[in-house]
Amino acid sequence: MTELVNQTVLVTGAGRGMGREYVAQLLDRGVAKVYAAARNPQAIEVSDPRVVPLQLDVTDAQSIEQAAATAHDVSVLINNAGSVEAASVLDAGAASLRRQLETNVFGPLALVRAFADRLAERHGAVLNVCSVMAWMPLAGGYSVSKAALGSATDVIRTELTPRGIQVSALYMSFVDTDMTAAMGRPKSAPADIVRAALDGVETGEAEILADDVTRAVRTHLHRPIAERLTLPL
Repeated sequence: MTELVNQTVLVTGAGRGMGREYVAQLLDRGVAKVYAAARNPQAIEVSDPRVVPLQLDVTDAQSIEQAAATAHDVSVLINNAGSVEAASVLDAGAASLRRQLETNVFGPLALVRAFADRLAERHGAVLNVCSVMAWMPLAGGYSVSKAALGSATDVIRTELTPRGIQVSALYMSFVDTDMTAAMGRPKSAPADIVRAALDGVETGEAEILADDVTRAVRTHLHRPIAERLTLPL
């Protein structure tokens, strides 16, 4: 379990959507500081002195190195930044797939690698934002990238737990943000998903299942894929 009060937290993708909601709810839970990371830190709304805007491009190694040097006191890392592109994994050149893997998989892994030692010093925590689409292959490269992130999270948990670092994976269905605005499906409120995520971190859950759809899909993972694809989303 990781109580969030008095922690120093880094949130990636903090300039919009769920990232902003993470920042707001973390402040409400009494954290000492939030590094609100975004490619454009000027987009970060600073209404509390505990919020520190931080320039970060999760696909750029130098940017990650600079962020790690600046945010030297981080005890909780929330890998929230993500990319969604509606493209087939079979598109020529696989450019879209590569971009999503860079943002959704290699970026979070690079950040965990950069902060692992200091997280271990503070018996800290990592939260990786995955998706129910990791288990439902309906979103092309996005499904591939989130499945890879889910598997990677399980692997790093086995490596970091002996070092005293808690590692959690958040799974959720559609959330009402600008990234899903064009999707005509039922969506959860960002506040509800973030609340479930932070509750899960504080209770030490390895897998945080944030909504009813995700919980239903998770219970059917032992079923054949053809059956799973009939589940409502």
